[in-house]
Amino acid sequence: MKKTSKQISCEIEDRLVALDVRGMQFAQRCLSEGYYYRAAKLLNKVNGTVLIGTGFPIDDTYETDGPVGAIVLYQALKSCGMSPIIVCGDPLYSALEPDFDCLKLRVDDDINAKFVAQSALADIEPDLIISIERPGSTADGTYRNMFGLDISSRCARFDDFILYASCPTIGIGDGGNEIGMGNIAKKLAKLDIHASTTRCDELLVADVSNWAAYGLLGMLGVIRHQDYLANVNPKAILQYLSDRGSVDGVTKQNTLTEDSLSYTEGLSVIADIRALCGNIENKAQETI
Repeated sequence: MKKTSKQISCEIEDRLVALDVRGMQFAQRCLSEGYYYRAAKLLNKVNGTVLIGTGFPIDDTYETDGPVGAIVLYQALKSCGMSPIIVCGDPLYSALEPDFDCLKLRVDDDINAKFVAQSALADIEPDLIISIERPGSTADGTYRNMFGLDISSRCARFDDFILYASCPTIGIGDGGNEIGMGNIAKKLAKLDIHASTTRCDELLVADVSNWAAYGLLGMLGVIRHQDYLANVNPKAILQYLSDRGSVDGVTKQNTLTEDSLSYTEGLSVIADIRALCGNIENKAQETI
């Protein structure tokens, strides 16, 4: 008997928190199963623009986790005829802008952030907003890194794009301090985390946020009977970012790694997701 889309989604959800390096198996238990499938159904409805917010500051640069997934999503959505735009602040914006459609956020500008977001949303009228590994505002209004340190002065605020959106929103995170984790913030209080309070319509969790992009595209492929992961090359994207000054978010070193994990771990995740998504037939039950 062929698996349903929900069953595939649940298997992807388990695979993406298998390492449990930062407590995301607990976060998974806080969510209603099938969240990758539900998020993919939101993405499947898009005909126009998708805003993809990313970029987590590490000292004076940015970490590899987030931008890799954003680029993978961007390229896949472009191939589908959608119009993705990567939203980020410097220095990531200056690194990506020559090669991608980007929208620049001003760093440490909370006073004008609400107006900037509302104005951009009115002009662009996105069909969907995705936040992948973006710092989310905590209960005290600050932004925190994985060590609980205040990084507000280096953060470009993306929360308002989520808060004032009239379209569906998807949040992706791997530690609790990212935009979208507000959906389960009260439950995350049990862990030693400065949780984000910013909510979204559908929250996706993974051991590494980049990997959630693979899960989302895998499920979109299930719906559309396409393989959007066949040509994804994490090493090449990591090299692209490394050449432009990225660092690993854990080690703070300019290496081809994500949260201290080799790019080969990402390749393994992609292979496993592709295998999981290859077992559904055209008439599979796609209901939750």
